[in-house]
Order: sequence, then structure tokens, then C-alpha cells
Amino acid sequence: MALDTVAVAQATPGNAQPFAELGLKADEYARIKEILGRRPTSSELAMYSVMWSEHCSYKSSKVHLKQFGEKTPKSDALLVGIGENAGVVDVGQGYAVTFKIESHNHPSFIEPYQGAATGVGGIVRDILTMGARPIAVMDPLRFGPADAPDTRRVLPGIVAGIGGYGNCLGLPNIGGEVTFDETYSGNPLVNALCVGVMKHSDIKLAKAAGAGNLVVLFGAKTGGDGIGGVSVLASETFGAGGSTKRPSVQVGDPFVEKVLIECSLEIFAEDLVVGIQDLGGAGLSCATSELASGGSGGMKVQLDKVPLRDPSLSPEEILMSESQERMCAIVEPSKIARFLEICKKWDVTVTVIGEVTDGNHLEITWNGELIVDVPPRTVAHDGPVYNRPLAQPDYINQVNSQKVNVPIPATASEIKAAVLKLAAAPNLADKSWVTSQYDKYVQGNTIQSQPDDSGMVRIDEETHLGVAISTDANANWSYLNPYQGAKLALAEAARNIATAGARPLAVTNCLNFGSPEDPGVMWQFAESVRGLADGCL
Repeated sequence: MALDTVAVAQATPGNAQPFAELGLKADEYARIKEILGRRPTSSELAMYSVMWSEHCSYKSSKVHLKQFGEKTPKSDALLVGIGENAGVVDVGQGYAVTFKIESHNHPSFIEPYQGAATGVGGIVRDILTMGARPIAVMDPLRFGPADAPDTRRVLPGIVAGIGGYGNCLGLPNIGGEVTFDETYSGNPLVNALCVGVMKHSDIKLAKAAGAGNLVVLFGAKTGGDGIGGVSVLASETFGAGGSTKRPSVQVGDPFVEKVLIECSLEIFAEDLVVGIQDLGGAGLSCATSELASGGSGGMKVQLDKVPLRDPSLSPEEILMSESQERMCAIVEPSKIARFLEICKKWDVTVTVIGEVTDGNHLEITWNGELIVDVPPRTVAHDGPVYNRPLAQPDYINQVNSQKVNVPIPATASEIKAAVLKLAAAPNLADKSWVTSQYDKYVQGNTIQSQPDDSGMVRIDEETHLGVAISTDANANWSYLNPYQGAKLALAEAARNIATAGARPLAVTNCLNFGSPEDPGVMWQFAESVRGLADGCL
């Protein structure tokens, strides 16, 4: 197929393009053409499609999520807030902690082991990108009924993937949840949390500043796995003909990531980067556009310099690939020699693929021909924003008007039967058959973990500072009343922290909902966000 360059796009305005297949709506495609003053090239279309997905752009949720910045109390402890790869809070004596939780639901449904494993790998890199050393992980999980065939299909692989990746990284898994309910049949929820520690001076941000500074790609080579993952797997629902919306799931290698972590931390310790971004969802499309958008200028990238595992990949596929264990750094020319030296020491593949410019466009070439010429902010931050219709679902009034009569056991035999029934219930029964597959004590800093209500780890041996972390949610409460359910989940998490002897300091969230185009789902989401924001007051 002939290369679709910017010049070709200008000369062929009427060429049909598969924008709908890439998840874009007709009006969104029209807006892209308006921004560029022409039709996009196929590479530009690939970038906009992944970056304007629900997963990357928050186009349906940001009108509600802004409450977290507007309502929540100001705190001197907050060092980095909304907008970066993870939040950072001050924990005293010059130390800071960064933490974040994300979902990897649909990939885990399709390929349980790799879907869950790369969920762990991705969240760990987000923490690393902030300049921190990852020190622990957690994983709240939701499955269909314990005896359902699909639960039996996905659960072993998901648990093994979480344990396999985290254990190989040498990160203790200090908590989480395992819940079974019919709601999650065919749609397991796989959430992964990571916490990291750093000094205040170690904080790194995703920005490409300084004309002439180099754009450096390091880590694993780029392959064909996960192409289009965020625009399809993370942003769509499965339905009839769903197999056409199932690109390959990302494939992770925890040993490559472990080396990448140590290499990156040595690079950070010598102050060799101006900005840093990991390559997760949307791959190079995300890393280049977000770095350029967060900086003070533009960027030029030579895409043909990207090291490939599969040399047959097209430019569009390289831009959309979500191959794991990759990072993109902005490095001053005077420091590049030392940067390359450290990568060589750790046997990490590294390539200079471009430079920061004093312009305001992101330009990407393929063998010298211009295939992308876009204002980076329109790709990374100024995508469409929707205020979706909201409608309280009919079931809310129905279930809240029902009266449930629970028989109270009176005799010894009835009490015994009730206790045995409760003890055998999957949601109350012992979960050590799951948690025993995770290493809780690696690194030797774990103070408490499952089955305690919260996990706790020491972050420094000299000061004996530690942090406690808890993940909580109650789907039944949120089903009956999303607003109150969210507040109650927040309160439970805070109590779990307090009973460990710690002081609740900061909150993050991972909200898993259905299609935002369903007014009932959007109402549930909006009420839950409002509840969380009000609960923080």
C-alpha cells in the first residue's frame, strides 16, 4: 500500500477513510478535518482515534471528574494532582508517595493471563514515570458466580497473571478484593494499584521542553501486540460481531520490565531527563503527543528509527502498538552519552528517534516523508467533550420500594445451618487460595497485608516511615444508591486505614462503568463521582 503522506492527504481530500472502524464518530472525524484543514493521513487518523477514545480522552467523564479538583479540600500534602501519570503526596521528612489504580478489564476477559499481567506492568510503569521506585501492588477483582463456567475460564489466568508479573518484579502484593456476583458474568473487573516512593526532588513530569533536546525511546522493541487496544478493548462494549473489535492483547515480560525499572531509576538519580513518559495505552501516539503537548514547543520524530520486533509493521501500526515495557524520555544533548551508557549497562535497547523543536506542531516522518503534522494539544488534551444525557434507571425506585423479610434463625440447628451457609459463601469464605499465589513479603518491608483490612509497607529503613493503602467498593450499595454507595465505599477505605493506625491522607479512584451512551449508566457514573467528591469534603 502506498504511503499516505501529508502531501498525499492534501491532494486527495475525497479519499474514504475507516474512521468508524477505528472508533470515531462522524462528527469527530469532521472536527479532525477542520483542525488540520484537510483530511488526516492514515497515521494521523490512527493517532486521533486512539487518543480521542474514552480510555485516553475521558471525553464523556471529564465534565463530572472535574469535581475532584473543584470540590475537594486543598491540601499542602498534595505535590502532584490531576493531569499527570499519578498523584504524589508528601509523607514527611522529605519523602513523597505516589499511587494510582487502573483497570484492565476487557483484555483480561479475552486473554486472562496476559490481560491481567500487563495491567500490573502498566500501572507499575505509571508510578516509575513519576520518578518513584515502585514498592507494592494491590488488586481488587470482580468475577461472575464462583461456579459459572466463564468464571472458571478467566479467574485462574487472571490470578496467575497478577501473581506471575508482580512476583517476577519483586513487588509485594499487600491487598485487594475478590468478589463474585452475577453482574460480572462475562465482564470481569481487573483493577491494579501500585504505590511508589521518592524524595520530593525526584518528581518527574511528562513534558517535552527545550528546543534541541532529544526524544529517546528505550526498553523493549515494538511489536504488533495490543494494536488499537485503548480505542477498542478499553472503550467499547462487546456485542454481536464483537470478534471484529478484538485486537491482540498486549504481551508482557516482567523480567524486561524489572531491568527497565532499575535502568530508569539510575537515569533519574543522575538527573538525565527533562521529561519522561511510559508507553502504555495508545503507545507512541500517546507518548509523543502528551510530551509535546505538556512542553513548551513542538517535536519532530523519525518513526522509521523505532526498533521493531516485527519489521512488517506499518507506520500506523507502530503508532498504535501497545507493546509493553517501553519508555520515552526527553534528554539534553550534553547528557545523551551518559544516558546511552546506562542503558548499555542494563542491556536496554535505546534509540534517539527525534528532537524537541521551537515550533508548535508534532511532525512525524517515515523514511524522510512527512506522515504526521498536527498540533499536539489537539491530539492529547483538547479532544471532544460530551455532556451525555442522564436518566435515573427505572430499577432504582423499584428496588428501593421493596421490603425484604429475612428469617431470623431461632433454634440451635437453624443457627448452625446459617453459620455454615455464610462460611461457605464465596464472598465470605477464605481467599487464601488466591492471595497465596502472590508474594506478600518480598523486599522485607511489608508490615501487614491480606487478610488484614489494609496493606502497610515501610518506605524507608532509617526514618521507619510507612504507608497504609486500602481498596474498597460495595457494588450492592452502589447499585441501590450510587451517590451514597460511593460515599460509603470511601468511608470504609478510610476506616480500614485508620484501624491500621494510619491517618487517611489522599484518595484515588478507578471507576468501572458500562457505555456512557446509555443514559442510565451515565446517571450511575455521575452520581458515583458526586458521592466520592462530596465524601472527600
